[in-house]
Order: sequence, then C-alpha cells, then structure tokens
Amino acid sequence: MSRRRSVFLHLSLLLLVVFFVANRSYADVSVVDDAGRTVTLVAPAQRIISLAPHVTELLYATGAGKYIVGTVSYSDYPAAAKKLPRVGSYNAFDLEAIVALQPDLIVAWQSANPAAALEKLQALSIPVFFSEPRRLEDVATNLERLGKLTANEVTANTVSATFRRKLAGLRSKYRSAREVSVFYQVWHQPLMTISGEHIISQVIGLCGGRNVFASLSTLAPKISLEAVLRKDPEVIVAGNSALNYSGWKDDWRRWPALRAVKNDHLFYVNPDIIQRHTPRILQGAGVLCKQIETVR
Repeated sequence: MSRRRSVFLHLSLLLLVVFFVANRSYADVSVVDDAGRTVTLVAPAQRIISLAPHVTELLYATGAGKYIVGTVSYSDYPAAAKKLPRVGSYNAFDLEAIVALQPDLIVAWQSANPAAALEKLQALSIPVFFSEPRRLEDVATNLERLGKLTANEVTANTVSATFRRKLAGLRSKYRSAREVSVFYQVWHQPLMTISGEHIISQVIGLCGGRNVFASLSTLAPKISLEAVLRKDPEVIVAGNSALNYSGWKDDWRRWPALRAVKNDHLFYVNPDIIQRHTPRILQGAGVLCKQIETVR
C-alpha cells in the first residue's frame, strides 16, 4: 500500500470517528430525574406527554410547549395549553390514548400519577421522567433538566436563573422576620393540609412562617378540626378549598377564640400560583409573604 493511500485511509478513518462521536454526543441526552433515575433519550424529545398541570407549565417555560402532543385536565397555563389534546386526568389517564400519540418522552408526577399505570408505560420502553419538586430550588433544576431533554437549554437556563434570583431576593427580605404560625388548608371536606415535605411548606418558611403541621409524615394529610384548634395558628391560608367553597371563612368563624379568626387573619392565595411547582410559585410566595407581614 502506498504511503499516500495509507495516509488517506487513516485520515478518512479519523474523520469517520470524529463524525460518529460528534453525532453520538448530540444524539444521546441523559439526565437524572427527581426519583434518582437516569433518563436517556437517543435524541432530544419532540413528542411529549405531560401527566400533570405543573409539568405542562414547566415545559412551556423552557420553550418546549410546541413538543407537547398530549396532557391532562387542568393543564391551562399558558393559554396555549388549553388547546392541547387530553389523555385523561393526572390520577386517571388513558394508556391507549397515550400510546397512540407515539410519545418519545413522558413527564410524570410520581406522587400523584397512579403507580400501576406508570409501571405499564415504563414496561412499553417509553422514557419516563419523574418531576417531583419538593424544594423551591427543585423548580429551577426541573427547568434545566427538561431544557436539556428537549434541546432548549438556553431558554431553560435563562428562566431558571431568573427564578433563582427572585428566590434569593425573597429569602433575603424575610430572613430576619418574626416567625408566624400558619395553617395551610388544602381542602375543607375532609380537612386537609400539607406536611413539611411539601413545597408549599417551603413557601411558608420563605416568608418567615412556620407550618404548624410540618411534622406530619404524609405529604397532604387529612386532619381533624380539633387538631387545628389545638395548634391555634396565627394565620389560616386557603388554596383550592377557598376557590371551590365560598363559605370557608364562615366555617372558621364558628371558632372565635382561634387566634387567626379573632384577628381576622384568614387569607386566600390562588392555588394556581402556590400549589403548582412552577416559576409562578414565587408570585404566590409574594402574595403570602405580604399577608403574613400584615400579621407582624
């Protein structure tokens, strides 16, 4: 073999290796989800099923809303999300409808989506990313990882950086504020609240509040009226309960000795901006912080 031909063959082989590595590095996309699982895609996702309203909102925030081919009920933000095809609700979705949409990625909500249905989806070898933000910082990391899975890293990183900056601002503003005891009412019948592991409890703490039921083990536990009366919180905040039941304040006013009632510290925060694990949760935090500040 002539020297010229040998050099040509070696150069061609080198170019082929470089081409293969370059394309493979672009094609393979891996992140670790909130369940600690490594999720790998052969290429950035372009057909996504969102199984929670907060997931839909996160995907739009990263610029990947155009890739959502199906979602669940109550996925209503931004406005464009209302037009997306529905595959059921977050706790009862249609497996056949999901498969028919041929997704290359499913983004699920581990603590709320039915486990058995998720196992069936995983058995079909469809990549599943679990989104389960428990800390406010997790909202930023979810944005970044979803941005990577969809090749929208620039937008996702910009949004996450803005989120972190606003979070730091609120944290600094209320760091030295007097602690105020807070009961957060998720629902009225049965009476439900949140534990210290819930992201809403993080919001309460951000505002210098103390979740009176932080020690409970269940994420969104049912509690008794007597338990609330014993805790005697300075503030009662209602989310979904107030949105769906106009008489929630009247129910509490039956107990005038309760500090929150006696001082008329019965507040409402739109659940869309405090109960969803999205950048808008800092809007909800801003509202709650101002309410708690009036108590001080």
